[in-house]
Amino acid sequence: MPQQLVLDIPVDETYTPPPVEVDLAESVLRAHNGDAVAAIWSLLLDADFLRDQLWIASNLMSKGISRGWKPQYERVP
Repeated sequence: MPQQLVLDIPVDETYTPPPVEVDLAESVLRAHNGDAVAAIWSLLLDADFLRDQLWIASNLMSKGISRGWKPQYERVP
């Protein structure tokens, strides 16, 4: 199983690292040892899991707390 992506947060809170642009696609591929198919499968499984969590949360939360807001389960282009 591929390793989970981890943020590198410095221990010393006074240290401010220079801004570094991170390529998320490269990070995902690196986490899967360059296997693009495994990376896509992993991302699809994560998306499916998050959709399930959103569905559960939206069914457990009252309409008053969300003031009538309903979640969207798919990204609208």
